[in-house]
Amino acid sequence: MQPAFRKVVIFGVGLIGGSFSLALRKAGAVSEVVGFGRSTATLEQARQLGILDRIGADVALEICDADIVLLATPVAQMSELFTRIAPHLGAHTLVTDGGSTKGDVVAAARAHLGNKLAQFIPAHPIAGAEKSGAAAALADLYQGKKVVLTPLSENAKESVARVRKAWELCGAVVSELTPQQHDEVFAAVSHLPHLLSFALVHDLAQRDNREQLLSFAASGFRDFTRIAASSPEMWRDISLANREALLHEVKRYADELYVVYQALENNDAAKLEEIFSLAREVRSAWTQQ
Repeated sequence: MQPAFRKVVIFGVGLIGGSFSLALRKAGAVSEVVGFGRSTATLEQARQLGILDRIGADVALEICDADIVLLATPVAQMSELFTRIAPHLGAHTLVTDGGSTKGDVVAAARAHLGNKLAQFIPAHPIAGAEKSGAAAALADLYQGKKVVLTPLSENAKESVARVRKAWELCGAVVSELTPQQHDEVFAAVSHLPHLLSFALVHDLAQRDNREQLLSFAASGFRDFTRIAASSPEMWRDISLANREALLHEVKRYADELYVVYQALENNDAAKLEEIFSLAREVRSAWTQQ
């Protein structure tokens, strides 16, 4: 049986792009995967790991007949990539991405894709990890994980369905939001937690007794700060790209922290227990979903 996709081209063959390739390969859904990236060493590693069939040399040659082009780079690089690929996209080539913010990526697409805009179907796989690079890619990374599509009004239903199929073949459960809804949701449940994790470790890192503090840190600290091992470059870009929504969430969290601060200052056991109890109840229900 013929694979669903003859040729897939990936820009950025790390965790997200590499796992997309490995998952499609595992599903027998792609004949050929070609990769582009900033590092020759990373591309060669991806080829050796079976992520790529070939390392791309000519963008125009590779994407003119590709079925799908995946942009799996940090979001700050998307504008340049849209400019680079726009003149060469084939009439039947669809473009999707793995960016953690959507408003800025959609704005960049509108600015640089021109009459090819309808061929871009934005996406965000909710399956990251603190490790990055081609060696971190996993064939089952997306299995049972959510992928959010944020279709544009210009997208044909058939194009959205085809990109949806690609992610579903990777094992993902696909949902749809508008770009604005997406960025508001993920500012609260993804971008803010990363910011807090980085901030806590940064705070301890500046203390004179940081070695002593860390020597006594146990599983609670390890769990809370796991995501502070994520890519600084990627999270810098995400934080700035979703700046307005993230500022709103930081302010809300600061207000919540002040409520806790006041409860401690006032020796208010009832208020602390009320806060902790609701938090425990909501988290327990969420983990059982």
